Amino acid sequence: MNFIVSSTTLLKHLQSISGALGVGSALPILDNFLFEIHDGSLHISASDLENVMKTHMEVEANEAGRIAIPAKLLLDVLKVLPEQPCTFKIDPSNFSIEIIYDNGKSKMVGFNPDDYPKTPPIEGNKSLKVSGDIISNGINKTLFATGNDDLRPVMSGVFCQFSPSDVIFVATDAHKLVRYRRTDSQSDVSSSFVLPRKALNLLKTNLSGEEEVLMEYSETNAKFTFNDIELVCRLIDGKYPNYEAVIPKENPNILTIDRVQFLNSIKRVSIFSNKTTHQIKLKLAGAELSLSAEDLDFSNEANERLTCNYNGDDMEIGFNSRFLVEMLNNLETPEVQLAMSEPSRAGLLTPSNSGKENEDILMLVMPVMLNR
Repeated sequence: MNFIVSSTTLLKHLQSISGALGVGSALPILDNFLFEIHDGSLHISASDLENVMKTHMEVEANEAGRIAIPAKLLLDVLKVLPEQPCTFKIDPSNFSIEIIYDNGKSKMVGFNPDDYPKTPPIEGNKSLKVSGDIISNGINKTLFATGNDDLRPVMSGVFCQFSPSDVIFVATDAHKLVRYRRTDSQSDVSSSFVLPRKALNLLKTNLSGEEEVLMEYSETNAKFTFNDIELVCRLIDGKYPNYEAVIPKENPNILTIDRVQFLNSIKRVSIFSNKTTHQIKLKLAGAELSLSAEDLDFSNEANERLTCNYNGDDMEIGFNSRFLVEMLNNLETPEVQLAMSEPSRAGLLTPSNSGKENEDILMLVMPVMLNR
């Protein structure tokens, strides 16, 4: 099995799927890329059992064949080679690999391709086409809010809900929640599933936003096909919590404020907050917002005042400053709104007049009890 391929083209394709490799896996075969040649096309796979990523490219080859090649060794060689054609000579009897380039050659030993895990089939074959822009935005806006509680694995992923009217992405860790909705994409049938964090990161890395993504899914797996990449991942099993039930409906106290000003003020004040709770206090009265934080153990404290537009009753409410910073960093509008009902109930952070008709984003943050 011999083939000739451009060093930089091969490196680019390998890097796009290398994130799916099983790092430090108990199965040594998962430290390898699976190379398969048929009809003059090279198909490469990377897997960690939970996720399988594939890519393909045209090469000069006269015969079909398969081999598992050590991933780190191959990547390290290609990274230091200038752009040039590389000839791969593979002996299937002992899995030896020889790479010949302009001024030299290198040898390594591969593995039996039959030991490589098979890609799980997608049964049931429900499918829909979604723009890459919608998926990458959905992931970017929600991924930071996922949890990492091993006892509730379903909350470590992003809940994806498709219906004839919209597409919704939801993430929560029980302290904060983000719901991202798009009405410019629909599905013929209503369905939902929970995508794990690693698969979301692989998609986020490879989606440019310009492409169209074909999604196919069953009860257990989902498959995403776009450009020259295919990702098959195992879905998180379990029932996602009823997120609609925790979003408070009546929030008469509404603060409208400049996002960057609010964000920078929180960052400065939170330096002086308790290192365990990261608590900052918001005191709202009239057109003024007072932010304060204190760390009683070290006698540290800070106060700042901002002008704002506030409609509602005077109130004092405490939040974890880290959550507010993450949320404000993930909104893009010049102004944001924080809607609240009372100090013990969640606040809702939304963009103020985003100018995007088809997009709706809502961020919920639970308050923390104020130290009296």
